[in-house]
Order: sequence, then structure tokens, then C-alpha cells
Amino acid sequence: MPIVTLTSDIGLEDYLVAAVKGQLYSVLEQVNIVDISHQLSSFNYPQAAYFCCSAFKYFPKNTFHMVLVNMFDEKPKQMLLAYHNQQYIACADNGLLTMILDGTPEYVVGLPLPAGEPPTTLTCTATIIAAYQQLLQGKSLDAIGDPGVAIVEKLRLKYVTSPTTMEGQILYIDNFENVIVNITRSDFEKERNGRNFKIVFKRDEVIDSISESYACVPQGEKVAYFNSAGYLEIAINKGNAAGLFGLQGFSEAMQKQSMSLQNKWFYQTVKIFFE
Repeated sequence: MPIVTLTSDIGLEDYLVAAVKGQLYSVLEQVNIVDISHQLSSFNYPQAAYFCCSAFKYFPKNTFHMVLVNMFDEKPKQMLLAYHNQQYIACADNGLLTMILDGTPEYVVGLPLPAGEPPTTLTCTATIIAAYQQLLQGKSLDAIGDPGVAIVEKLRLKYVTSPTTMEGQILYIDNFENVIVNITRSDFEKERNGRNFKIVFKRDEVIDSISESYACVPQGEKVAYFNSAGYLEIAINKGNAAGLFGLQGFSEAMQKQSMSLQNKWFYQTVKIFFE
């Protein structure tokens, strides 16, 4: 049975997620639909990329991923359908694809939207689902879409380094208010190069060791560890790290402030000092 994942910033308070699933079931009666998340922050490309790249790698080959995030950054003329690492990813042509993959896809085609119809979420998803149906019927990507398409490209939000520091940005605050930073274990070890370190964040809070999990410290103590996705996470054992330390990730209010300052993104930072 084919697997289709859904990731969106639509939320669960209206009918759209159910309507997209209805479209899928109407075309593909035998399909396994997996929800990754529908609660992503609006306009938050780095968070969406983090969710998608962290989840997609665990799915079997030929899984079809529909990513419905910031669909109308600009008036869409096409959807994208990519094949990468033996999986299919369909999304808007808004730069998110290259952020999810941290580079260009192995293969990508453009899926033109129907002429004469207003571009809505459901007309976009209908175009994606029709393309997937053709894939299951054995058609090639070249036969389904435009292989010569030029796509919008965006880079992932990267940490910043100096000879003695690295500075990461808060990607996401989870349901337990643990704070996820855009520094992976391999990033950290490469920059650390065997040196001692101090992780410093708001209010001059300091952590000078990496633990296996939050349970490695006493209740109420702060801790740093690398989560299941391999990213640096700051937490408090049975506590609220984000609230206690006043840490925030992306918000729409911050986005408006960053736009007024002519910055693309506005995130709070976590800094690591090497000794």
C-alpha cells in the first residue's frame, strides 16, 4: 500500500486537512496517510525544514511526501515534484525544497497549475495528487511534469563560527518547552575539535557538558544533549526550559520586526565558547 505523508502550516481548526485527505482517498482508495505535523508556524521555513528532514529519512523508499507550507508566498504558477534519496517530495516552488534537502534535489519537475482556475490550497493539492496517481500508473517524472524547470532556492539557517565560538539559532520549542538549536552533533564535534566548552544562553545561563538525555541530571536542573534528530537540545529535567530562561523561537511578531529591520529571519541565539 502506498504511503503519503502530510506536513503543513494549515492547523487543525478548519476543514482543509480533512479535505486534502478526502482528495487523496477519492483518487487512491488504497493509501496509507501519515500526518507529520499541521501545526508548523506560519512563514517559518527553517522549522518546516527541520521537521521534514528529521522525519522523512525514516520512511521507506518511494514514500510520497506532500509539504503544504507557505503555499502562497507568491502567486503560484506551479508545484514541484522531486525525487531524492528514493523518495518523492511535492511542495510549492518557494525555496523550501532545497532547505529540506540542504541542497538541490537529484531530480525535480514542475507541475503546472490548471489554467483559468484560481490557485487555492485544494487546486494545488489536486495537481499534486494527480501527478502521484500517474507515478503509480508507471509514468516517469519527465512525462508528468516539466524537467527543465528553474526552481526557487533557499539555504538552511546556519550557525555562525569564529576560532573560539559557534553561535546557533533556536529552530523550535517543543511541547515540553525544550529548546532545539540548529547545531548537529557532527557540527559541534567538528568545531569543538576536542576542546572544553561552555554553552551560554539568555541570562548568562551556562552548561559545560553534554548529557545522553535530560534524565541524566537531577530534577529541576538544566541539561544539554543531542536529540533523536541529532540536533542540540536544551532542557530542564521535568521543567520548562523555554519559559524559565525566557527563550523564544520564531513567531509572526518577530518576523514583522525582522522585516522592518530588513533581516530575513529573527531568532534568539545560543552561543558555545571553546577553551
